[in-house]
Amino acid sequence: MTNRPSTGKTLRTPAGKAAGLLLGLALGAALLTGCSSEGASTSCGLDACTVTFDRGVQASANIFGVEARLVGAEDDRVTIEVAGEQLTLTTGQQAADVGGLAVTLDSVTDSEVKVRISR
Repeated sequence: MTNRPSTGKTLRTPAGKAAGLLLGLALGAALLTGCSSEGASTSCGLDACTVTFDRGVQASANIFGVEARLVGAEDDRVTIEVAGEQLTLTTGQQAADVGGLAVTLDSVTDSEVKVRISR
């Protein structure tokens, strides 16, 4: 057996590179976990999600383990349900606090409602 002095360099094998890639993908997916939707689209970061609800359908999204659902919209007033509580929001209003989450209405159009939910 021959002992060779260490050069301080580690060799990256294809298996090691694949493991690193998988770990990176898993961490990236973990950041977005908790954001799913039906009749809506979500764009999530670490502490906030923007949910764009489609109007005219039963739209809902699961954000940070809490369900958010569009109940109705009229002019610039929107009623949504977050964590089982109904809120009526208007554009430009300060954030409403529901179950430790801050909910604000970003915009309302004929086809969609955009809401921001943050921790």
